[in-house]
Parts: sequence; C-alpha cells; structure tokens
Amino acid sequence: MSDSLRLRAEERVEKKLKFYKNLQAYLVVNAFLAVINWFFTPEFWWVLFPVFFWGIGVFKDFLIAYVFVDKFSDDYRERKIQEEMEKLRK
Repeated sequence: MSDSLRLRAEERVEKKLKFYKNLQAYLVVNAFLAVINWFFTPEFWWVLFPVFFWGIGVFKDFLIAYVFVDKFSDDYRERKIQEEMEKLRK
C-alpha cells in the first residue's frame, strides 16, 4: 500500500512539475516574441498565434495536473476496464 501511495504521489508531482516548466517556458518565450513583434512588425501582432496555440497546451497541462488529477492514471484505466468487464458479464 505504501509503495502504491508513493507511486501515485510521484506521478502527481511529475504532472505538476511538467505544468510549471511548460508555463515558465511559455511566459519567457512569448514575452521575448512580443518584444520582437513590437520592434519589428508593430502593425501586425503575429505573436498572438503562438500565445493562443501554445496556451492551449499549457491549459491542458494545468487540467491534467490540478483538475483531472486521477483521470489519466494507469489506476483509473484499470478501474474502467474492470467496470466494463462487469457490464459485459451481465
């Protein structure tokens, strides 16, 4: 039980770290791109494209790390398989 609990905790921490690393890169790179956009092509804000599309990925990582915490784990998958097998037996 203790090993299983530790594995679940490690998995959650990894998901949170992935989110924070992606968020940090998102902020730094997009700030840099915004400065480039401001100085070289201020008439067209092309920087909004990477901000929007990369933002979708950051939002997905946030949802996985904090909202749907156990929905994407192997344990969840196994529970759902068992539920489907029970339905098929009836």
